[in-house]
Amino acid sequence: MARVIFWDVDTQYDFMKADGKLYVPDAEHIIPNLKKLTDFAHGHGLRIVASADDHVREHAEISDKPDWKTTFPPHCLRGSPGQKKIPETALRDPLVIEPDPQDPKVLAGRVRAHRGDILFHKHRFDVFTNPSVLPVLDVLDPQDIVLYGVALDVCDKYAIEGLLEHRPNIRLFAVVDAMKPIDRDVAEHLLREWGDEGVRLAKTSEVVVGGLVEELARATA
Repeated sequence: MARVIFWDVDTQYDFMKADGKLYVPDAEHIIPNLKKLTDFAHGHGLRIVASADDHVREHAEISDKPDWKTTFPPHCLRGSPGQKKIPETALRDPLVIEPDPQDPKVLAGRVRAHRGDILFHKHRFDVFTNPSVLPVLDVLDPQDIVLYGVALDVCDKYAIEGLLEHRPNIRLFAVVDAMKPIDRDVAEHLLREWGDEGVRLAKTSEVVVGGLVEELARATA
Protein backbone atom coordinates (compact mmCIF):
# COMPACT_ATOMS: atom_id res chain seq x y z
CA MET A 1 0.00 0.00 0.00
CA ALA A 2 2.69 2.50 0.99
CA ARG A 3 6.06 3.14 -0.60
CA VAL A 4 7.21 5.47 2.18
CA ILE A 5 5.93 5.80 5.74
CA PHE A 6 7.14 7.98 8.59
CA TRP A 7 7.58 6.24 11.95
CA ASP A 8 7.13 8.45 15.04
CA VAL A 9 8.46 6.88 18.26
CA ASP A 10 6.88 7.97 21.55
CA THR A 11 6.82 11.75 21.12
CA GLN A 12 4.74 12.10 24.27
CA TYR A 13 4.69 14.88 26.85
CA ASP A 14 6.31 12.86 29.64
CA PHE A 15 9.35 12.17 27.43
CA MET A 16 9.52 15.41 25.48
CA LYS A 17 9.02 18.14 28.09
CA ALA A 18 11.37 19.10 30.92
CA ASP A 19 8.58 18.79 33.49
CA GLY A 20 7.50 15.40 32.15
CA LYS A 21 7.62 12.30 34.32
CA LEU A 22 10.45 10.68 32.32
CA TYR A 23 12.08 13.52 30.41
CA VAL A 24 14.69 12.49 27.87
CA PRO A 25 17.61 14.94 28.23
CA ASP A 26 17.40 17.81 25.72
CA ALA A 27 14.34 16.30 24.02
CA GLU A 28 12.73 19.74 23.83
CA HIS A 29 15.52 20.79 21.48
CA ILE A 30 14.30 18.45 18.72
CA ILE A 31 10.65 19.54 18.83
CA PRO A 32 11.08 21.98 15.90
CA ASN A 33 12.48 19.15 13.76
CA LEU A 34 9.70 16.81 14.85
CA LYS A 35 7.17 19.40 13.76
CA LYS A 36 8.89 19.80 10.38
CA LEU A 37 8.78 16.05 9.80
CA THR A 38 5.15 15.78 10.86
CA ASP A 39 4.08 18.72 8.70
CA PHE A 40 6.05 17.37 5.76
CA ALA A 41 4.44 13.95 5.97
CA HIS A 42 0.94 15.36 6.22
CA GLY A 43 1.61 17.93 3.52
CA HIS A 44 2.79 15.21 1.11
CA GLY A 45 0.10 12.65 1.84
CA LEU A 46 2.49 10.29 3.64
CA ARG A 47 1.14 8.10 6.41
CA ILE A 48 2.63 8.39 9.88
CA VAL A 49 2.84 5.23 11.95
CA ALA A 50 3.39 6.15 15.59
CA SER A 51 3.89 4.39 18.88
CA ALA A 52 2.90 5.59 22.33
CA ASP A 53 3.30 4.24 25.83
CA ASP A 54 -0.06 3.64 27.52
CA HIS A 55 0.66 2.55 31.07
CA VAL A 56 -1.08 1.66 34.28
CA ARG A 57 0.91 1.29 37.49
CA GLU A 58 0.62 -2.49 37.40
CA HIS A 59 2.62 -2.84 34.17
CA ALA A 60 5.93 -4.69 34.50
CA GLU A 61 7.90 -1.71 33.16
CA ILE A 62 6.70 0.60 35.94
CA SER A 63 8.62 0.62 39.23
CA ASP A 64 9.20 2.97 42.15
CA LYS A 65 12.70 1.46 42.32
CA PRO A 66 13.64 1.31 38.63
CA ASP A 67 16.81 -0.22 37.26
CA TRP A 68 16.62 2.11 34.23
CA LYS A 69 17.11 -0.83 31.88
CA THR A 70 13.96 -2.90 32.07
CA THR A 71 12.02 -0.84 34.61
CA PHE A 72 11.36 2.90 34.80
CA PRO A 73 9.54 5.31 37.11
CA PRO A 74 5.80 5.84 36.50
CA HIS A 75 5.28 7.65 33.20
CA CYS A 76 2.74 8.01 30.39
CA LEU A 77 -0.03 6.81 32.69
CA ARG A 78 -3.28 6.22 30.88
CA GLY A 79 -5.47 9.31 30.86
CA SER A 80 -2.79 11.64 32.21
CA PRO A 81 -1.59 14.78 30.39
CA GLY A 82 1.87 13.21 30.17
CA GLN A 83 0.58 10.29 28.11
CA LYS A 84 -0.55 12.56 25.29
CA LYS A 85 1.51 13.27 22.21
CA ILE A 86 2.88 16.80 21.99
CA PRO A 87 0.89 19.12 19.68
CA GLU A 88 3.77 19.39 17.21
CA THR A 89 3.47 15.69 16.35
CA ALA A 90 -0.31 15.41 16.46
CA LEU A 91 -1.59 12.65 14.21
CA ARG A 92 -4.24 13.01 11.53
CA ASP A 93 -7.34 10.85 12.10
CA PRO A 94 -5.31 8.10 13.83
CA LEU A 95 -6.42 4.50 13.89
CA VAL A 96 -5.50 3.46 17.45
CA ILE A 97 -4.41 -0.15 17.75
CA GLU A 98 -4.25 -1.57 21.25
CA PRO A 99 -1.79 -4.34 22.22
CA ASP A 100 -4.59 -6.86 22.71
CA PRO A 101 -4.70 -9.80 20.25
CA GLN A 102 -6.94 -9.07 17.28
CA ASP A 103 -8.38 -11.10 14.46
CA PRO A 104 -5.83 -10.70 11.62
CA LYS A 105 -8.47 -10.51 8.87
CA VAL A 106 -10.52 -7.92 10.72
CA LEU A 107 -7.41 -5.90 11.50
CA ALA A 108 -6.23 -6.02 7.88
CA GLY A 109 -9.63 -4.80 6.73
CA ARG A 110 -9.56 -1.90 9.17
CA VAL A 111 -6.10 -0.84 8.01
CA ARG A 112 -6.96 -1.10 4.31
CA ALA A 113 -10.08 1.01 4.80
CA HIS A 114 -8.32 3.66 6.87
CA ARG A 115 -6.81 6.74 5.23
CA GLY A 116 -5.35 8.47 8.28
CA ASP A 117 -2.35 7.79 10.48
CA ILE A 118 -1.87 4.74 12.70
CA LEU A 119 -1.06 4.74 16.43
CA PHE A 120 0.19 1.65 18.24
CA HIS A 121 -0.34 1.71 21.99
CA LYS A 122 2.16 -0.34 23.96
CA HIS A 123 2.72 -1.48 27.53
CA ARG A 124 6.46 -2.09 27.13
CA PHE A 125 9.22 -0.03 25.52
CA ASP A 126 9.43 -2.47 22.59
CA VAL A 127 6.72 -1.61 20.05
CA PHE A 128 6.82 -5.18 18.78
CA THR A 129 5.24 -6.34 22.04
CA ASN A 130 2.06 -5.08 20.39
CA PRO A 131 1.20 -8.20 18.37
CA SER A 132 -0.54 -6.17 15.69
CA VAL A 133 2.59 -4.37 14.50
CA LEU A 134 3.77 -7.10 12.15
CA PRO A 135 0.31 -7.80 10.62
CA VAL A 136 -0.15 -4.07 10.00
CA LEU A 137 3.28 -3.84 8.36
CA ASP A 138 2.29 -6.76 6.15
CA VAL A 139 -0.74 -4.77 4.97
CA LEU A 140 1.12 -1.48 4.51
CA ASP A 141 4.12 -3.25 2.93
CA PRO A 142 6.38 -0.17 2.94
CA GLN A 143 9.57 -0.06 0.95
CA ASP A 144 11.07 2.81 2.95
CA ILE A 145 10.61 3.89 6.57
CA VAL A 146 11.76 7.25 7.94
CA LEU A 147 12.04 6.90 11.73
CA TYR A 148 12.48 9.48 14.52
CA GLY A 149 11.51 10.15 18.14
CA VAL A 150 12.70 9.16 21.61
CA ALA A 151 14.57 7.73 23.30
CA LEU A 152 17.27 6.77 20.83
CA ASP A 153 18.82 4.16 23.11
CA VAL A 154 15.56 2.58 24.32
CA CYS A 155 12.36 2.75 22.27
CA ASP A 156 14.07 3.86 19.03
CA LYS A 157 16.54 1.01 19.51
CA TYR A 158 13.83 -1.62 19.81
CA ALA A 159 11.88 -0.20 16.87
CA ILE A 160 14.90 -0.06 14.57
CA GLU A 161 16.28 -3.45 15.53
CA GLY A 162 12.82 -5.00 15.27
CA LEU A 163 12.35 -3.57 11.80
CA LEU A 164 15.78 -4.81 10.72
CA GLU A 165 14.88 -8.28 11.98
CA HIS A 166 11.31 -8.55 10.73
CA ARG A 167 11.45 -6.42 7.55
CA PRO A 168 15.02 -6.92 6.30
CA ASN A 169 14.20 -5.81 2.75
CA ILE A 170 13.05 -2.31 3.59
CA ARG A 171 15.26 0.75 3.44
CA LEU A 172 15.35 2.27 6.91
CA PHE A 173 16.28 5.89 7.62
CA ALA A 174 17.01 7.19 11.14
CA VAL A 175 16.62 10.96 11.42
CA VAL A 176 19.42 11.59 13.89
CA ASP A 177 18.66 15.25 14.66
CA ALA A 178 15.06 14.30 15.49
CA MET A 179 16.15 11.80 18.17
CA LYS A 180 17.59 12.15 21.67
CA PRO A 181 19.11 9.44 23.90
CA ILE A 182 19.14 8.90 27.61
CA ASP A 183 22.81 7.83 27.48
CA ARG A 184 24.92 9.64 24.86
CA ASP A 185 27.74 7.09 24.91
CA VAL A 186 25.34 4.24 24.21
CA ALA A 187 23.73 6.32 21.45
CA GLU A 188 27.04 6.84 19.64
CA HIS A 189 27.69 3.12 19.67
CA LEU A 190 24.18 2.35 18.39
CA LEU A 191 24.42 4.83 15.53
CA ARG A 192 27.68 3.28 14.36
CA GLU A 193 26.16 -0.19 14.67
CA TRP A 194 23.01 0.77 12.75
CA GLY A 195 25.06 2.36 10.02
CA ASP A 196 27.06 -0.86 9.67
CA GLU A 197 23.76 -2.76 9.39
CA GLY A 198 22.58 -0.60 6.50
CA VAL A 199 20.46 2.00 8.26
CA ARG A 200 20.89 5.37 6.56
CA LEU A 201 21.53 8.15 9.08
CA ALA A 202 19.78 11.24 7.81
CA LYS A 203 19.05 14.77 8.99
CA THR A 204 15.72 16.53 9.02
CA SER A 205 16.84 18.93 6.30
CA GLU A 206 17.55 16.00 3.97
CA VAL A 207 13.97 14.86 4.39
CA VAL A 208 12.03 18.13 4.28
CA VAL A 209 14.31 20.22 2.03
CA GLY A 210 16.88 17.93 0.44
CA GLY A 211 14.49 15.80 -1.56
CA LEU A 212 15.09 12.47 0.19
CA VAL A 213 11.46 11.38 -0.10
CA GLU A 214 11.27 12.42 -3.75
CA GLU A 215 14.47 10.43 -4.36
CA LEU A 216 12.86 7.38 -2.79
CA ALA A 217 9.71 7.80 -4.84
CA ARG A 218 11.72 7.95 -8.06
CA ALA A 219 13.77 4.93 -7.07
CA THR A 220 10.66 2.84 -6.49
CA ALA A 221 8.56 4.15 -9.37
